[in-house]
Amino acid sequence: MKNSKTLFISDLHLNPERPDTGRVFIKFLQTRASRATGLYILGDLFELWLGDDAILPAYQPFIDAMRTLTDSGVPLYIMRGNRDFLLGDDFQSMTGAQLLSDPAVIDLDGIPTLLMHGDLLCTDDVAYQQFRIMVHDPEWRKTLLGKSMSERLELARQLRRESRTATGQKSAEIMDVNQQAVEKMMRSHKVFSLVHGHTHRPAEHHFKLDGKPATRFVLPEWGEKGGGLCYDQHGLHPESYPPA
Repeated sequence: MKNSKTLFISDLHLNPERPDTGRVFIKFLQTRASRATGLYILGDLFELWLGDDAILPAYQPFIDAMRTLTDSGVPLYIMRGNRDFLLGDDFQSMTGAQLLSDPAVIDLDGIPTLLMHGDLLCTDDVAYQQFRIMVHDPEWRKTLLGKSMSERLELARQLRRESRTATGQKSAEIMDVNQQAVEKMMRSHKVFSLVHGHTHRPAEHHFKLDGKPATRFVLPEWGEKGGGLCYDQHGLHPESYPPA
């Protein structure tokens, strides 16, 4: 992977109510990402995904732009987030992307690096972890996908309202990652480098893990501009992507 330029982004939350973010994303795919040797999107690409059989019309330009990127030869890897956990096989076929498990370990020039969306690390938020178990249950998903598009949309809106109410009642610390959970996850995967999103708190955290230096990189949320990490000959470092 020497001289590669591998990009890592997350938390775009694409939806019709945020057209500026959509324009930044398409511009990013057509410019910066087109020159990369690989692009990883670590969850919450979409604010809402009702299933591969129920694509909102506003999402089609993003799907087309991702297909153009992969057709040009740039590998695209996408991890499901807590907003788009219903991404499936048909989405892969439409975009040419490969869905990643969460967590996943990749090799960056001999350095095993753990990739996560990040919500699994927020163990202090017990109510959220219970919700996460529910929506990742195969039977729950099967039942949801058996409903009509209007029924799914109404359920998604209900869950979003409940999430906003719950978030407003929680402290920022509870919704952040738990350091012990971070160390346990990194230790179990035998890594000293972790990249994740979800918390919307971009930073580079350095600490000791079993007496050795370790680093946790947190990806930013997108808005009128984007941001992420680039891996090249200088290692992992942040980048920003200007408004469209």
